[in-house]
Amino acid sequence: MRIADFAVPETAAARGARDLVKQYHSPALGNHVLRSWLWAEAFAVVEGRSGVDHELLYAAALLHDIGLAPEFDNHRLGYEEAGGHVGAALAAGAGWPQHRRQRITEVIVRHNWPAVDPGHDLEGYLLEIATGLDIAGRRDTDIPLKFRREVLAAHPRLTLADEFGTSVRDQSERKPHSHARRLFDGGVAARLAGNPLERL
Repeated sequence: MRIADFAVPETAAARGARDLVKQYHSPALGNHVLRSWLWAEAFAVVEGRSGVDHELLYAAALLHDIGLAPEFDNHRLGYEEAGGHVGAALAAGAGWPQHRRQRITEVIVRHNWPAVDPGHDLEGYLLEIATGLDIAGRRDTDIPLKFRREVLAAHPRLTLADEFGTSVRDQSERKPHSHARRLFDGGVAARLAGNPLERL
């Protein structure tokens, strides 16, 4: 398994998502969303998942934390919900039909769920387990070590632990009803610091 095995979509939505990441995310968060896409694609291969909408998965992965950017920080909605709306707006501009615009919102929102049923939402499931790996180190050994090292060399973690932990704490304080509060109360800061990916 190599990074080169996974084709980067070259569509209007994919290009737009990349542009938003470059404009609104720090290098650490930008690397995080790219790694999340690669982990999601890798899990699909490891688990033998077919029928993946690769363009949808790519765009959702790149935008799944865009709601943490100050420019998109909704005063009421959780960051995953705010990010879902950004995804829908991007998809509308790219000409996606309504049902597909709804799908990118669902995938982004569900990445923060405790679990997603792959039979109900395959892309949401893949993004949820991928971010679980990149944030908390879950299922790290399911992905070949050589591939993990290649991905980390191409997209290093930098200051992700500090940045993401601080952002989630801030969101949890301002939006106690949100998934950010669940993540914070669940010890996300310690999980970030203890993530085995930090030691590869």
